[in-house]
Amino acid sequence: MSFTVFLGNLPLWVTADDIKTWLQADNLVADSIKVIRNPETQESKGFAFIEAPNGEEMQSVIRRFDRAPLEDKLLRANPAQPPKGKGGPPVYVPGVRSFAPPGGGSGGASSGPPATGGGPPRTGVDGERKARGGKKHKKRPMNQPQSAFAEELAKAL
Repeated sequence: MSFTVFLGNLPLWVTADDIKTWLQADNLVADSIKVIRNPETQESKGFAFIEAPNGEEMQSVIRRFDRAPLEDKLLRANPAQPPKGKGGPPVYVPGVRSFAPPGGGSGGASSGPPATGGGPPRTGVDGERKARGGKKHKKRPMNQPQSAFAEELAKAL
């Protein structure tokens, strides 16, 4: 189990050493501290992750930093959430349509089509993009309104 704290709303000048100093001043322990930076500019993104050794220490860090004032800002501290959509097997969530088998199976194959379409877009003979399903619509001339509301709106404008 991970005991990671998300620390947000940090001024851009804050470093991991600054956070370590603040933790030591309050006799709090962290296994690691990582200030998240823009990979191109190396400028801080204004948040960090603090890895605590246990749940009790994690709660102490959260109590210390959540809503603490720093340079006209209030810091935010909460338990960190796992990253979303960054690879890994699909996960079953009750009540949510998912392509993973019930029970959160970790097999390599999913029980349905992938969540995102792959490959090049489908195009017709004239080079226009084809729809990937759904109702087929007939094209209307650009100057023809699409509904009575659109017609009334066009008159008003």
